[in-house]
Amino acid sequence: MSIIKPLRGIAPQIPDDCFIAENATIVGEVFMGNQCSVWFNAVIRGDVNYIKMGNKVNVQDGAIIHGTYKTSPTNIGNNVSIGHNALVHGCTIHDNVLIGMGSIIMDDCIVESNCIIAAGAVVTKKARVESGSIYAGIPAKKVKEISEELISGEINRIANNYVKYASWYE
Repeated sequence: MSIIKPLRGIAPQIPDDCFIAENATIVGEVFMGNQCSVWFNAVIRGDVNYIKMGNKVNVQDGAIIHGTYKTSPTNIGNNVSIGHNALVHGCTIHDNVLIGMGSIIMDDCIVESNCIIAAGAVVTKKARVESGSIYAGIPAKKVKEISEELISGEINRIANNYVKYASWYE
């Protein structure tokens, strides 16, 4: 049974059409949109600041979403995929973003729409990821513009696949 726990009088808000894996943890001030999924061993911890997620966000196995006390909440737009073992911390992620496996997005970063953060990349504190870009490396830097083919073939495909995968567990 997943851990969905209120904290300081605030319970996570999770629509009925979301999939939450049996060993996922969601605590405190967390607001999820429709068709979201939180996979095995993922943690969404809204204990020290709020976490807001749009529609069709998938938080893959082992990923962690958190914020910083009183200073840095986490805001995530629509159609966002957060890859396996990624860390999203106290930042803003706009719509149509793919955050690669094992990547780290640090406090006060802004990832604009239609972006890919490569696997293993580290987006350092207060960085701004330009819309329509692919960022990679440590620290993450822009490596190229994103093509329409990657937006539909990767960002949208993965987000849509995770809605489908979640339906297998109903």
